[in-house]
Amino acid sequence: MGEDRRPDAVSAESSQVREENQAVRKSYEGANIPPEAQTSSEAKPSHKSTPARFACRAWCLIVDQWFLISMGILIAFASQVQVPNAQQDIKQTVVGYLAVAIIFFINGCTLPTQVLLENLSRWKLHVFTQVQCYLLTSAISYGVVSACATNEHFMDPSLLVGIILVGSLPTAISFNAIMAKKANGNDALAITQSTIGNLLGPFLTTALLELYTSPNVWYANMLPETDGVAKTYQHVFKQLGLSVFVPLAAGQTVNNSFPQVVKKVLGEWKLSKLSSFAILTIIWSTYDGAFESKAFAHVRPDNMIFVVFILIALFLLWFAIALITSRLWLSREDTIAVAYLVPTKAPAMGVPLVTIMFAGLSEAAQTRMQLPMVIYQGIQTSLCGVFTIFLRKWQASENAPDAECARGRSRGVRHSSSVSTLG
Repeated sequence: MGEDRRPDAVSAESSQVREENQAVRKSYEGANIPPEAQTSSEAKPSHKSTPARFACRAWCLIVDQWFLISMGILIAFASQVQVPNAQQDIKQTVVGYLAVAIIFFINGCTLPTQVLLENLSRWKLHVFTQVQCYLLTSAISYGVVSACATNEHFMDPSLLVGIILVGSLPTAISFNAIMAKKANGNDALAITQSTIGNLLGPFLTTALLELYTSPNVWYANMLPETDGVAKTYQHVFKQLGLSVFVPLAAGQTVNNSFPQVVKKVLGEWKLSKLSSFAILTIIWSTYDGAFESKAFAHVRPDNMIFVVFILIALFLLWFAIALITSRLWLSREDTIAVAYLVPTKAPAMGVPLVTIMFAGLSEAAQTRMQLPMVIYQGIQTSLCGVFTIFLRKWQASENAPDAECARGRSRGVRHSSSVSTLG
């Protein structure tokens, strides 16, 4: 009997809906409202919200790229106000040890010990990454310099040696870990690789420099004879021990002893941002020293333009090679980490290396040789910050098909349940 009365109920409801629609239509006609105005209430909010949406997106972009904006402000500040020359050594020591120690202490607090140990055991990936960090980048930079060093009267030889030095340096000791984390990459892999790379740096970088500057080329004639690199080893390993290994071990101890406190302080209170501020301090210190020593003023403008464009091209080439070759056999998270590890370089090792290895050079020549490292640090920071936007979306798109399938399945379940209810 219930099934016989259902069509009558449906027809009664439909007739009631038709009567309501006719009443609404008559009210519009009585008010002399044109048809296009009847839908304007839906169109106007979208037009009014367009500037608001644009402002919201612009603000989100500024918040997302606050690091690059802050870096530009600090470089501009360093160009106008510098630490006096008498206190430059103190500044470099404090920043070089304290800022790096803060970064690795925070990394030690946020990374699980098991994750670090698992990444340390991946020896094939270590070989793959370090070969690119040293042999690939140094060979390409040497090839570019050899191809461009055709006119002795155009290029400053110190700048050419500085470009080779950039390609021979180890990966950045802390910067790439922060960038990999921002791009949703494997930051634990970045930390282990940067630690291994900087342990090898004193041996491989000096050997590569000896190899590439030993041929009888005109730009290497200005280099003095090296008396050994024992002081370089002592300086680098001291800095690694005090600013990397000790803070990393302390961070791991704190993380394992007080996990809830660490989660609250670094997560809820956002104090993990201190590592980004530490990186900005290192960048400011580098440019402050360059501007104080008048490094930019002693270089011809055409030489400066040449160096900037060559370094940009080298970074893009190294980044592309690392990204493509890594994607052939690694996950997206590991690929992002390797793509940041290969092209980023550590000027913290290059500066003492030039000072110790080429002690016979004049201070002006040493400053010009260090200039490509200073310029490259700004280039790698800017481009890595921009690439985080695209790499983050690329990494998130890997899980997008699964999420879409899940949404499709949920819609199918809801549809089938509604059909069964009507039936």
